[in-house]
Amino acid sequence: MAWLLVVVAGLLETGFAICLKLSHGFTRLWPTIAFACFAIGSFGLLTLALRRLDVGPAYAVWTGIGAAGTAIYGMVFLGDLVSTLKIVSITLVIVGVIGLQLSGSSH
Repeated sequence: MAWLLVVVAGLLETGFAICLKLSHGFTRLWPTIAFACFAIGSFGLLTLALRRLDVGPAYAVWTGIGAAGTAIYGMVFLGDLVSTLKIVSITLVIVGVIGLQLSGSSH
């Protein structure tokens, strides 16, 4: 259950990163509100998960999901540059996240 919280928190991290960009420096109201909601949700779920998980692997999985999700969203929906190196790098992040999740770091 704790790992599920980390995964959802990572997806919410993707949401807050995207909303941060869309807020244009907190000058647009609705993306700013969405950013705050996603951020509170993400940090809240990560906090709950850390009651049962080691901080290193949990934090790495959280940031990996957020980074990969944000990069993929940017390429698909925001016109970010797509390159072979970027896709390979995102794949390596995802493989690392899976490896850390499987490392059995729960108490």
